[in-house]
Amino acid sequence: MTMRYDRRMITTAIPHPSSGATARSVGDLLREWRLRRRMSQLDLACEAEISTRHLSFLETGRAQPSREMLLRLAERLEIPLRERNTLLMAGGFAPLFPERALDDPALQAARAAIEQILTGHEPFPALAIDRHWNLVSANRVIPLLLTGVAPALLAAPVNVMRLSLHPQGLAPRIANLPEWRRHLLDRLRQQIALSADPVLIDLMKELQSYPGPAESDANEHPASPYAAVAVPFQLTTEQGTLSFFSTTTIFGTPVDVTLSELALECFFPANAETSAALRALLPE
Repeated sequence: MTMRYDRRMITTAIPHPSSGATARSVGDLLREWRLRRRMSQLDLACEAEISTRHLSFLETGRAQPSREMLLRLAERLEIPLRERNTLLMAGGFAPLFPERALDDPALQAARAAIEQILTGHEPFPALAIDRHWNLVSANRVIPLLLTGVAPALLAAPVNVMRLSLHPQGLAPRIANLPEWRRHLLDRLRQQIALSADPVLIDLMKELQSYPGPAESDANEHPASPYAAVAVPFQLTTEQGTLSFFSTTTIFGTPVDVTLSELALECFFPANAETSAALRALLPE
């Protein structure tokens, strides 16, 4: 399974549909999510199998949507579960999707699955993150790769984006920093386009404020056999330059907000040298 982002990313500034000091009307929220998805009323009406006139009435407040209608429109708009609850409450309905702590007994099986994946991926690095890129869990390999990172960046909650790109984090040791930085910022832009999360927007501003590498350095990193098909992550260590490609895994059918926002990042060796170095670093 892979992380899914909306292909209709836009760059114009549209307010976060659930932000603001005062409660937003359900019609305003529907309209803002539709605009964020770059859908016309006709596009959304066709996908939701309702008339354009009815959708217009819902957005202007001339008609009140049923609970089922809100859920149908939220599904077509690919609204995250957290924001679906906001939409339901704006329409006068109780939230549908629970948000539990990860240590809640109801999520015990999911937590066990996460730990099984992380542990089973050793001796290669793997970690779990929440919607804001905060570290939830990691296998034993991750701490071994964090040599030289400023202690403040390792204080909970550890933000993986900040840890990667901060000048006192991993950034000085990322051999292909220009390429990897662009990759991470692109992923963050895609998440912002999908979720309109104000915390992610602030995180983006912070990351962009860090001193950036010279673009002339972009082609001066070690070659990777995966460079033509995936962006490699190349980290300079005492064992040499380790080269990885990564995969992102999410739960396929979550109905819990916390579970829907978890992602597992697993790194695989991109060459035999990296595989050998990691197996020596963490013998089985």
